[in-house]
Order: sequence, then structure tokens, then C-alpha cells
Amino acid sequence: MYKALTVIILALFISCGKENSTTEYMFAIDASSVKTSYTWEDELKISISNKKNIPTDSIVAYWNDQRIEKLSGTTWKKALTDEKLGYHNIQLKVYYNDEIEILDSRIELVSNMAPILLTYELLHTYPHDSKAYTQGLEFVQNQLYEGTGQLGSSSLRKVNFNSGVVENFIPLSANFFGEGITVLNQKIYQLTWMNQTALVYDLATMKEIKRFTYQKKMEGWGLTNDGTHLYMSDGTEKIYKLNPATFQIIDFVNVYTNGSKIKFINELEWINGKIFANVYQRDSIIIIHPKTGVVEAVINLGELKKQIDFSKLDVENDVLNGIAYHPIKKTLFVTGKNWDKMFEIKIKESGWLN
Repeated sequence: MYKALTVIILALFISCGKENSTTEYMFAIDASSVKTSYTWEDELKISISNKKNIPTDSIVAYWNDQRIEKLSGTTWKKALTDEKLGYHNIQLKVYYNDEIEILDSRIELVSNMAPILLTYELLHTYPHDSKAYTQGLEFVQNQLYEGTGQLGSSSLRKVNFNSGVVENFIPLSANFFGEGITVLNQKIYQLTWMNQTALVYDLATMKEIKRFTYQKKMEGWGLTNDGTHLYMSDGTEKIYKLNPATFQIIDFVNVYTNGSKIKFINELEWINGKIFANVYQRDSIIIIHPKTGVVEAVINLGELKKQIDFSKLDVENDVLNGIAYHPIKKTLFVTGKNWDKMFEIKIKESGWLN
């Protein structure tokens, strides 16, 4: 039976055993064979150094705790084409002389595509309730729905977007902090922040008809749908694909540019096969490929923010949040938390909203 020894290797910081340890390790991952980050175009090549040329019985490679293959030599090669963006754990188990050494490493897979910067035209400015801490915004044909947050004042609203008048107001329980909304199959889905609960309403009556508990402990931030499935953000770099009938997680992607992951993904909107997303405390919208998590484009809305009077607002928290695609006009409506204005814009580059 093999005895287990553990060598912990994190990214490029490779160590053998603990400080002052008397254990002598025979094998190590060659640091020069591990890069800081990889893209889908790269091939992973990890080499193992054998300090004393000890004969090995076998070396077995694991990827994210799943056994992949038994190596024929001391170098492991793996194509990365079909892997998710984000961090991946690597483990190589070296069997020799009735012993085992376990070599651990981690790599980060980033996008191979630099986002393009899109420009826009401001078409109209509309009034918006400055007491609405906007968390979700969505059109159903020409009708606007809005979800708002804050404990004790969270709500679901039916809004006349031309006048800003709230035509129907559904308050949430005082212990609920409302978050993103979306409309699918004549139902309105609304997240809550830290309550582990999603609320479901009948679209016609706006009466609550169901509740779901999140599948795992997570925060609710943004919500959208592709006509079949729901997509949910939780304030990290992850976007989860959900079954609307059960609220169970089907899959997820990690959101990445060519440089790094994008955390604090917030309000979501599905437009022409892409996910448009607010990033908390950033004055921009990013456009994400829903199957890969790649950030394909960015819209800088910093100029719109200059039209908001922040003298009575919290600059750090009353940020850009709220994206709604008007399916008839084929334009984008955006606002922010407690902003007194909502803006209708048109992306100048073709293909994104048409």
C-alpha cells in the first residue's frame, strides 16, 4: 500500500513540504513549465522534476479532482480548448517505492479576446423615481417593470416609462432586500439579496404565486432569461444557468476579459443571444457571451452619470444599475439606484441591438 505525502503548489509559488520539515521530497513540478495564465489557444505542458532519478511506478494526472490519464513520461500535456474560463486545479500523483507524492498546482484560464469599446447615441431622457433603489429593469413589449431594493422599501413595480409614474406597486416583506427581476412564461421572477429566496409573480395580476429557495448558499444579484432558462448573478464573476421550473442550477460560466475575471456582476439583460450586465460601481455595461463567459464588448456610460445630481445621493452606492431592452424600439433603457432620470440610448455599432 502506498503512503501519501503532499506537496502543495499554488500557481507559480511552488513549495515542497512545510518550513522546518524533515521530510525529503523526491519530486516537484518544474516552475518554469507553469505560466501565470493560459488561453484556449494554449496547450498545458507541466513537467515533473525527479531530483534523484528514482524509478517511478506510475504518474497519474487529475484535473479539478477528476482522474484524466496515466502519464507515459514526466510531462503532462492537455488541450484547453473546451475548458471553462477561470481557475483549474491540477494534481499529479507520483507512485514510487511503495510511496506517493502528490503535486498540486492551479492555473487560470482567461479569454483570448480583448473587448471592443462600443459607442452610443442618447435618444431621450425620462423621469425616474428617485426613491427607487433600482435592482432590475425589464420591458414586456411596451410595458416597463422594475424591481427595487433596500430593507423595508423593496418592491416590484409596473411603471409608465414616459412619465415615470408607478402604476402598480407591490411591496416586499420588510425582511426582504429585493434584487434583479426577469419575465418568462407570463411570470415575473424576482431575486432577494441574502434571503436565499426567489419570488415568483403572475404577470397579469402581479400577485405572488410561488417561492424558490436557492440551491446553494449564495447571494441574489441580477436575473435574466433566454426564453427558456434563467440566468442569475451572485455578485462574483459567475453567472448561473437555472431551470425556471425548479430554480436548480444547470451550468455556470465565469466572466473574463483577456486580462482577468470580472467580479461584481450585477443587473442582467438578455439581448440577441448575449448577456448585457452592469458591474457594481462601474460606469459601464459589459456584453458577455453566455456559453463561454467572454466579455466581448464594453459600453462606457460615464457621460450619462454626469447628468445625475449626486448632491443628495451616495456616490459609492447609488450607482449605475438597470438595463432594459425595448423590443419594439430596439433601444436600451438604463438608469441607476435612486437616480431621478432614465436614459434611452442606441448603440451606434450595428448588430448589437437590432
